[in-house]
Amino acid sequence: MFSKACEYGIRASIYIAEQSQLDRKVSLKEVADAIESPAAYTSKILQLLSRHKIILSGKGPTGGFSMDNYELDKLNLSTIVQAIDGDDIYVGCGLGLSKCNEKEPCPVHNQFKLIRAELKKMLETTTIKSLAEDVEKGLTFLRR
Repeated sequence: MFSKACEYGIRASIYIAEQSQLDRKVSLKEVADAIESPAAYTSKILQLLSRHKIILSGKGPTGGFSMDNYELDKLNLSTIVQAIDGDDIYVGCGLGLSKCNEKEPCPVHNQFKLIRAELKKMLETTTIKSLAEDVEKGLTFLRR
């Protein structure tokens, strides 16, 4: 459903949010290890998230990646998905056809339209803070 980069971006954001709530900045290596992603790939994803002002990046001995705790309540999953994958998930055809619309629907168009609407609602109403808190409490996991 999401690209691999988007999956890692969401997981990285949740991990960084969790650590930020503990007033910790984290290194690239720590994030990559926590989300089980290659460091070079994680670096590119974190750069993208930083450019979109989703995460903060600091250099030097006191540097690392973090998130603004005051912004965590406002940051939802759709912001991360939009930054990495764009809006394809909201408009793409369920069968991958290039010309699928209301006038010329694919066989699953009407059913998939409902699923996309529910997915959009979930992404827009789920905050990174709530997901990070669930990880912190041990209710959910970033690794298996």
